Amino acid sequence: MNQFNGLSQVRSAIEPILPKHRDLYYGGKWQIAQGGYLETWNPATGESLGPCAEANAADVDAAVQAAAAGFKEWRRIKPMERAAAMKKVAAVLRANADELAMLDAANCGNPIREMRRDAVVAAAVIEFYAGLVTEMKGETIPMGEGVVNLSVREPYGVVARIVAYNHPIMFTAGKMGPPLAAGNTVIMKPPHQAPLSAYRMMELVEGILPPGVLNVLSCGKEGSEALVTHPLVPRLSLIGSVPTGRAIARAAADRLKHVTLELGGKNACIIYPDADLEKAIKGAVDGMNFTWCGQSCGSTSRLFLHESVYERVMTGLMQHIQTYKPGIPTEMDTTMGAIISRSQMDKILAYIEIGKKEGATLACGGKRPDDPRLAQGFFVEPTVFTDVTQDMRIANEEIFGPVLSVLKWRDEEKMLEQVNAVEYGLTGSIWTTSLANAHRAASRMESGYVWVNNVSAHFLGASFGGYKQSGIGREEGYDELLSYSQVKNINITF
Repeated sequence: MNQFNGLSQVRSAIEPILPKHRDLYYGGKWQIAQGGYLETWNPATGESLGPCAEANAADVDAAVQAAAAGFKEWRRIKPMERAAAMKKVAAVLRANADELAMLDAANCGNPIREMRRDAVVAAAVIEFYAGLVTEMKGETIPMGEGVVNLSVREPYGVVARIVAYNHPIMFTAGKMGPPLAAGNTVIMKPPHQAPLSAYRMMELVEGILPPGVLNVLSCGKEGSEALVTHPLVPRLSLIGSVPTGRAIARAAADRLKHVTLELGGKNACIIYPDADLEKAIKGAVDGMNFTWCGQSCGSTSRLFLHESVYERVMTGLMQHIQTYKPGIPTEMDTTMGAIISRSQMDKILAYIEIGKKEGATLACGGKRPDDPRLAQGFFVEPTVFTDVTQDMRIANEEIFGPVLSVLKWRDEEKMLEQVNAVEYGLTGSIWTTSLANAHRAASRMESGYVWVNNVSAHFLGASFGGYKQSGIGREEGYDELLSYSQVKNINITF
């Protein structure tokens, strides 16, 4: 197969499911983007997937006005009726999961075998929050005869949610659940690198919700800034990088907006000498999320390995890592996908060079793959550095790529100090058969989400979020639903 034919076959496989609409969606209609249209790409092949809308400030204002108008109707709809409409949306997502997965595989570079779960997860999230609509409860306070004091929870109004590119449909669809259940209208900003599944989602669910309730705006810097600063958007959330989170927090501060930020991580995986080593080896590799090239804020990219089991674990790790081999994401046998963009690939390769210069030992990977089929795409092999110390940049800065740093430890106290030495605090993984080790390390680890003898799994209903610079607020649980409401106290004197 020559390269040209290979690329043509990839494009032909997704051609029938590409969305027909590439405009903005707000007010219950497809709207021409005043900001114009930009190409979107397949990061695995370098092929164009066609033009996509780019909202400017005027587009954002029109969408916000439409969402504000839709809020007047949506907030008056009875909770169980809101829930029923949300469940219809979830059913459509589940029924079309394979199609949405193929779009994400082509547009964001993650393997279709993994992406097939994302739309199903999004549907489950929407159903979960639809089931909680009657739990938006207040309380009463005794005030004595002739007086009733009660609190109620009310929605904010228009909510803007900005999501990341590593799970486009899972984030764009799933994150609408909490604000809609709480009675808000929502503007979803899908990743500008991979908006196609969001367009297709709106083609599929159009008409289920009242006009203005669910709106999708694809936009770059101008549109994003306009969305964050708009006076009719009192509630914001972001899944993204720490610098972006800081910029949003600064912009939102002028109007005292309520903000949730789920940001980056430089997460630790700790293996104790008493751990079940076979499971720990698999966990250390799986925790890196090599399937989507380590492009995950929860990836455990620092492996703290006790010296007594170092050689055995490293041998097993090098064997298990062979499971992940870069390939064309739209093919079912691909185990590791593409980097989202050339700039991100170049950043990862630059960090690999930094690791070498700092004195770390490159144990495997560290370059683009040799497969000629992948020459036009953005790929980096699974990469492992050993002889890493905590003062190195590759052990402190989030690379957001398939680069694992291995640090050897002997003294637990010093090891835990190094685990907490970074500015991040999102996730952590601990491998041990000792309950004492597990509790001690988990209590000392400065992270918002800790696994013991597990890694990477999210549990619907368990709140997810970070410490330190890894974010503000919690998602995925009951707390997130409440965060999209504000409390009003009502005192009635008869």
